[in-house]
Amino acid sequence: MSEPVFGLILAGGQARRMGGGDKPLLPLGGRPMLAHVIARLRPQVAGLLLSANGDPARFAPWAGPAIPVLPDPLPGQPGPLAGILAGLDWLAERRDGAGWLLSVPGDTPFIPADLAARLRAARVAAGTPLACARSGGRLHPAVGLWPVALRDALRRALLADERKVARWTARHGCAEAEWPGGPADPFFNANTPEELAEAEARLAREG
Repeated sequence: MSEPVFGLILAGGQARRMGGGDKPLLPLGGRPMLAHVIARLRPQVAGLLLSANGDPARFAPWAGPAIPVLPDPLPGQPGPLAGILAGLDWLAERRDGAGWLLSVPGDTPFIPADLAARLRAARVAAGTPLACARSGGRLHPAVGLWPVALRDALRRALLADERKVARWTARHGCAEAEWPGGPADPFFNANTPEELAEAEARLAREG
């Protein structure tokens, strides 16, 4: 895979279990959770994109002009697949159809430094067009590597009301890269106030 990889942070969720609002903007260790995701993802990719609907200005202090904020290309907030399609469309329009997209949820502040490399290696070894992460026996379909070549197939699936990331990736062939789970799970995500407090404690422990 010689084409560049761009990172896409999925920040379009409605955060119902957090009481609503933008979960990636919640404070963690004195700065928004989004800032932690950006810091871990930025060294692994050629550029960053942010998937979110609504006024992009609310992300400006952390995303800025260097990180485009992309709304869903389809109405009705159809979920993370729509955000991924927005990223693939952006690459197709600005990179002449070449390149790869590495997606991560905006509430996963501990993503590993070797995420892009290991997903790429898993995909090449398996001979599949897609790859996603697994930790502690649990699959993380939204933490994945996506080729621009599948963008039209993804759009057709969304228009046919497909909403499940794992079901769509399995249909096309998806390799899995495994990381350890447990207390140091790199794909821990903060969905509730209790989990956010757990992330705060973990951040303090890890320095």
